[in-house]
Amino acid sequence: MNRSVDSNVPTFEVERIVATNRVAKVVKGGRNFSFNAIVVVGDKNGNVGVGTGKANEIVDAIRKAKERAGRHIFSVPIVNGTIPHEITGRFGASIILLKPASPGTGIIAGGPARAILEAVGIENILSKSLGSNTKGNVVKATVNGLQNLMTISQAAAFRGKKTSDLAGEMIRHDDSSEEKDATEESGNSSTEAIEEVTGEKD
Repeated sequence: MNRSVDSNVPTFEVERIVATNRVAKVVKGGRNFSFNAIVVVGDKNGNVGVGTGKANEIVDAIRKAKERAGRHIFSVPIVNGTIPHEITGRFGASIILLKPASPGTGIIAGGPARAILEAVGIENILSKSLGSNTKGNVVKATVNGLQNLMTISQAAAFRGKKTSDLAGEMIRHDDSSEEKDATEESGNSSTEAIEEVTGEKD
C-alpha cells in the first residue's frame, strides 16, 4: 500500500528524540495517561530547531514535537567546525558552558546537549553542565547559549564598530592576558626562590 507524502512537511538530515515522558493524571474514574516528547531537528549546516509535543499517544506526541521544531528553526554561526567564542547558556536551574575546541577534539557533551550540537553541524566543541541536569532545561539552556553566539562581524555591527577595530581589541586583550600570565609565573618563581633561600638559612 502506497502512502501519500505531504510535500509541505519539511525534511531534515538529523531528527533526534531527546526525551519522552509518560504523565498520569488522577481523575474520579481512575488515571488518564498522556505523553510528552522533546525532538531536535537540524540540517548539520548551522540550522537547528527544538520542539516539544504532548498527546495521549506517544507517536502523536513525537509528531507534534517534530512539527514544532521545524517551525522554530534558528541559525548558529560556525567557524572552522566549532563555535566562534565561549558562551554560557541558562534556563531555570540549568547552566551549560560551551567552549570552542581545536580540530580533532570532537563533541564533548552529554545526551541532550550533544543531540543539539550534532544537529547543528558542529564538529569540535567542549561543554559542561554546571546546574540542574533536567533534560528539558538542559536543552533550553543549550538553545539559549547557541542563540546568543555572534561572529566577529556580527559583534562589530552590534557595537557600531568596524570589524578591524574589534579584531584589534581582541588581539590587545590576548596580549595583555599573556603578559599577565607571564608576570604571575615570574612572581611565583621569585617567591619560590625566596622560600628556598630562607629555608636554607634556617
